[in-house]
Amino acid sequence: MNQRRSSESGFPINGVYTEADLPEDLDSRLGSPGEFPYTRGVYPTMYTSRPWTMRQYAGFGTATESNARYHQLLRAGTMGLSVAFDLPTQMGYDSDEPIAHGEVGKVGVAIDSIEDMRLLFADIPLDKVSTSMTINAPGSVLLLLYQLVAEENGVPGAALNGTIQNDILKEYIARGTYIFPPKPSLRLVADTFAYCRSEVPKWNTISISGYHMAEAGATPAQEIAFTLANGVEYVRAALAAGLAVDDFAPRLSFFFVARTTLLEEVAKFRAARRIWARLMRDDFGAKDPKSMMLRFHTQTAGVQLTAQQPEVNLVRVAVQGLAAVLGGTQSLHTNSFDEAIALPTEKAARLALRTQQVLAYETDLTATVDPFAGSYVVEAMTAEIEAAAIELMERVADHGSAVDAIEAGFQKREIEQSAYRIAQEIDSGERVVVGLNRFTVDEEEPYEPLRVDPTIEAAQADRLARLRSERDADAVARALADLRAAAEGTDNVLYPMKEALRARATVGEVCGTLREVWGLYRPTDRF
Repeated sequence: MNQRRSSESGFPINGVYTEADLPEDLDSRLGSPGEFPYTRGVYPTMYTSRPWTMRQYAGFGTATESNARYHQLLRAGTMGLSVAFDLPTQMGYDSDEPIAHGEVGKVGVAIDSIEDMRLLFADIPLDKVSTSMTINAPGSVLLLLYQLVAEENGVPGAALNGTIQNDILKEYIARGTYIFPPKPSLRLVADTFAYCRSEVPKWNTISISGYHMAEAGATPAQEIAFTLANGVEYVRAALAAGLAVDDFAPRLSFFFVARTTLLEEVAKFRAARRIWARLMRDDFGAKDPKSMMLRFHTQTAGVQLTAQQPEVNLVRVAVQGLAAVLGGTQSLHTNSFDEAIALPTEKAARLALRTQQVLAYETDLTATVDPFAGSYVVEAMTAEIEAAAIELMERVADHGSAVDAIEAGFQKREIEQSAYRIAQEIDSGERVVVGLNRFTVDEEEPYEPLRVDPTIEAAQADRLARLRSERDADAVARALADLRAAAEGTDNVLYPMKEALRARATVGEVCGTLREVWGLYRPTDRF
């Protein structure tokens, strides 16, 4: 007899499911596609009218190199760009600052000023593409640079489509690229909501992310519980800033992982939609249906990729992408098979995109909406994950708020325990990883990774020196003083921030001004 398996979230998986396993109130839990509680998808027709947005995450070295990769991806048929920034940019430092040494251009593209942003999007029609930017603490800064470049090319803010991640709370839980303490960080998020409502109305002002928590070891139930709890905190921050829920909630978006455990992942996505819809309607009084829709981007699970037998990752990514599509994602990034080794090569990035295109155009996935609706196993799993996630959200709320729970270390501790359990299962062989602890080979085939030019850091420093010598220093100083005054008071900081960037202030100078006013966050801080 086969040993009974458990799900990633910890509940048992039955060998056989029957009608008796379905929730008694299944009809009300399901609804119709495009209708509350959106279990079956946020749009009535889903992919039957158009496929999901196909994105590829790219950015490395210089803005010029990354621009070349974007053009290659657009020629290959990608429908949206997804920008990776290097660590100094993510932390709000210029490339010539000592703390940036050795990291410039390594895990993403280095953006120091509007001049780099011009190069990054050169000859790309910003009114025709949708751009997602994985940037958090300085998310507003990079958005404003993007808007300024668009305006220089005759594209108004009202024509821009895209997303900034702008999810600072998960940085304190799982990732660590925070700058300011949580309270001013939440103010910056709320200011971004208000600014975009007026100036960039089609922009998704935040991508509330469970992906990084999942990569750190969170189970599917933990991933959606802690992500939605952070979402509640952002809604509260916006309401406290005087915004009406239906004025900002339609532009909220989410970001989840897709693992190889296909059935549980499909159930996870469906449960997340249902929980969020009820939260927004019942707890926050949202009236606009768009405020209740949990729209999300998905990325396949990088943590499940292996450096051993990397070609096997092609299969993993295909299964993960299938889970995201069956779960009803609005956009999808498929990882390249070589990402466990280095930055993806051009061929590997193209193959990752082709994976999505095969799913969209060679299968019948786009022929019907929510094909798993009514499935004994998926509906039972959806209810299990929903219950587990709600219980975890209640434990977060018991601390007072998501921020209070972060300060107490609750989410981080729960995720670390799950990660440790998974590591033990892999080490013992209980959890099979093909090519790593089973079905191994004696000798790996040679692989030549993409390498970043080590001279990039010096080149960026030279560009910064030239920028500072050529710009109007007095205009920059006045603009940064206006930004400081707004940060010290209650005015929306994005308006003076935009003028400082227009005057060619650098990312590091803008973030440094805010650091001087708001301070730096350290894990031992109390706020």
